[in-house]
Amino acid sequence: MADRLIRITTALAVLAVAAVAAVISYRHAYELVHTHGETGPTARLVPFTVDGLIWAASMVILDASRRQQPAPPLAKWSLAVGIVATVGANVAHGASHGVIGAAVSAWPALALVGSFELLMPLTHSSASHQDEDAPNRRSLAPKWSTRRNKQCWTSTERA
Repeated sequence: MADRLIRITTALAVLAVAAVAAVISYRHAYELVHTHGETGPTARLVPFTVDGLIWAASMVILDASRRQQPAPPLAKWSLAVGIVATVGANVAHGASHGVIGAAVSAWPALALVGSFELLMPLTHSSASHQDEDAPNRRSLAPKWSTRRNKQCWTSTERA
């Protein structure tokens, strides 16, 4: 029960921080892209490509971790590039206000990436706890078997 409460409250905190930080970070990135010549849908969508890259790379790394495989190098590289891009865009947005302005503008991106990445190990450990209960659950995963010289998919059951 305590583990579940920790996971739920952490997820809620991450969602709250991520929502606020995402809105602010998006606005910073949008204004930067718009100021540098992009307009319309391009200016509105470019910031999503940065955060989308971070999300996709993180999910690939999480999936590899859950399957106890090494993270693909492209996923690691994409995560690093996405983080540098989002922090860089926020720093550039605030740079005209000096070092403090750049630091203040960078904070939402750092909070967004940090909170999201803090959630990843928790998600991984949650999956590990569920895997410990697996022998007691019925599996609906298909199993290839042969019956009377016919090959077919069947569901399996664990005792």
